[in-house]
Amino acid sequence: MEQPIVQSLENSVEKTEKLKMKEKIAYGLGDVGNNFLFDLGQIYLLKFYTDSLGLPSATAGLIFLITKIWDAFADITVGTWIDNRKKIGPKGKFRPFILYAAIPLALITIVSFTNPDFSLTGKIIWGYITYMAFGTIYSISNIPYGSMVPAMTKDPVQRAELAAFRQAGSNMGLLITTVGFMPIVLSFNNESTGYIVAVSIFAFFGILLQFYCYANVKERYVYEKPKESNAKLSDSYKSLLKNTPLLVLCLVNLFTFSAFNVKLAVQVYYCQYVLKNVTIVPYMGFFSIGCVFIGVAMVPLMVRKIGKKATYILGCAIWAFGDILVYLFANDATIFIVLACFAFFGSAFVNSLNWAFVSDAVEYGEWKTGNRSEGVVYSFFTFCRKLSQAIAGFIPGVVLGLVGYVPNAVQNADVLTGIRGLMFIYPSTLAIATIVVMGIFYKLSDDRYREIVLDLNQRKNATPM
Repeated sequence: MEQPIVQSLENSVEKTEKLKMKEKIAYGLGDVGNNFLFDLGQIYLLKFYTDSLGLPSATAGLIFLITKIWDAFADITVGTWIDNRKKIGPKGKFRPFILYAAIPLALITIVSFTNPDFSLTGKIIWGYITYMAFGTIYSISNIPYGSMVPAMTKDPVQRAELAAFRQAGSNMGLLITTVGFMPIVLSFNNESTGYIVAVSIFAFFGILLQFYCYANVKERYVYEKPKESNAKLSDSYKSLLKNTPLLVLCLVNLFTFSAFNVKLAVQVYYCQYVLKNVTIVPYMGFFSIGCVFIGVAMVPLMVRKIGKKATYILGCAIWAFGDILVYLFANDATIFIVLACFAFFGSAFVNSLNWAFVSDAVEYGEWKTGNRSEGVVYSFFTFCRKLSQAIAGFIPGVVLGLVGYVPNAVQNADVLTGIRGLMFIYPSTLAIATIVVMGIFYKLSDDRYREIVLDLNQRKNATPM
């Protein structure tokens, strides 16, 4: 029977076990499964709402805003739930959530893309209920998945590797959904039927990959709260305000994740109405996400050479420069794809390192306050990311409504300008803002992190058993 190594914060730290390649791959494949479900909503649900469900674009954007704010609080609730578990079974502290949430998450994803025979008001209510339900179940699955890294290894290099494998998995999921989803939808005469079939296929494989992740990852360093623990929940949240690296990371993720998700939501509109060729979406996805894989593969080498912070800032600079080039010079599909690849390559550095940074923030928070709360730290981080998703879903809907977007029609010049601005100016501006904030306010260097881990180990070893 599998049994996690449960140890209190007061116990001495065990020697870090080197992770096998199979486990790293399994962890990355977990995010392929997650993104088979998550990316469908981020990339295609807004267009499904406007073009198939028949919702006004501003209303569809408001659904994203409200439901993502709901999701953000769901993340905090789930993170608190995880941290306060006092009886951890043989499956571990985090892994059971991945196992038991997989099938419900797949089912609610399918339901979110159904087109019921309701009135407009009924369809709006349907959109709110189904996407709120999706977000809640996704939190139950994804918060434990992301919080698990500190329990898998204490080695900062291996954590960076896990972050890279996770980002590779995320990008693989994004690549496959971008390339494979719309061809399935368009192969049916009835678009609503096409959506259901395509979503069902991705949901099925999403379940299988999440099961594989559960079966092949191991929790080695699990902190189980003592049953007699009187620690106040409010202390965990107060400690977040003292975790400066986490706060900075949350702020820049409001920028970068909003920018990235706006691009994902708008790219279908851009290809259909600006380039007048929606069939290039799979090709654009294939080449641009392919460049992301190159970037992800380079992250460990870049981190060893110049450190995590410098690699992160470099990625933002490449991203911003690439988007500006596309905005200025992309007047056909080929140039668009080539220059978009450059921007996506830069974004790979940024998105890969987020998960390594948040794992570092767990140790920093423990060192600063004496309170170790993986779930609260990770869920607060994802809370901010969900707020950025809310913005990313809301802004395109509102902008399209303001400029006069009409589904499945020839768009006027204002609409085309609005789409191009959302696709390139919005992301590049936020990437530049990220460079400024990270450069000035993020002080947790790799060397400083190693000093903190050493100090934590000395504290624990000095504590009487």
